[in-house]
Amino acid sequence: MFYRDERLALFIDGSNLFAAAKSLGFDIDYKLLRQEFMRRGKLLRAFYYTALLENDEYSPIRPLVDWLHYNGFNMVTKPAKEFTDSMGRRKVKGNMDIELAVDALELAPYVDHIVLFSGDGDFKPLIEALQRKGVRVSVVSTIRSQPPMIADDLRRQCDNFIELEELRDVIGRPPREPRPQANDEMVDAD
Repeated sequence: MFYRDERLALFIDGSNLFAAAKSLGFDIDYKLLRQEFMRRGKLLRAFYYTALLENDEYSPIRPLVDWLHYNGFNMVTKPAKEFTDSMGRRKVKGNMDIELAVDALELAPYVDHIVLFSGDGDFKPLIEALQRKGVRVSVVSTIRSQPPMIADDLRRQCDNFIELEELRDVIGRPPREPRPQANDEMVDAD
């Protein structure tokens, strides 16, 4: 489904990809992800979209954002908005769909193939527009989670659906060994 001389761009909906990988029980190694798609074609750009809570002292996603920024990813971020819903629950909203769509349409004349890492059905009109411009579109998400993380319309519209589970061995981070607790005794194996 990929051609070696094809100009590629990756568009990663950060929260959507995180949720899909989590539902499958693994973490993404973004260095391996980038290397995999460099192998599949001429990777021109890799975009990562996420909203950040600006007022938190520490954001758990900040180290990832910084690492991606220094390691070949174009980071697109905006402040997330906090609100309280009608049930009194604290909610965070930070949709990056418009930014992703605008960037993809602007880059379309310079690429042959766009790989979208999202299962969000809102991207169906974007895929249609990119295809009208002659760009092939692959979507990476999963149907193996319960419920499936990809909208059926999106899967039908794309040129190629890539099951995230099938990339686990290529882009998944190996599980970490649990760290010993401070009060755990070291056992000599002699």
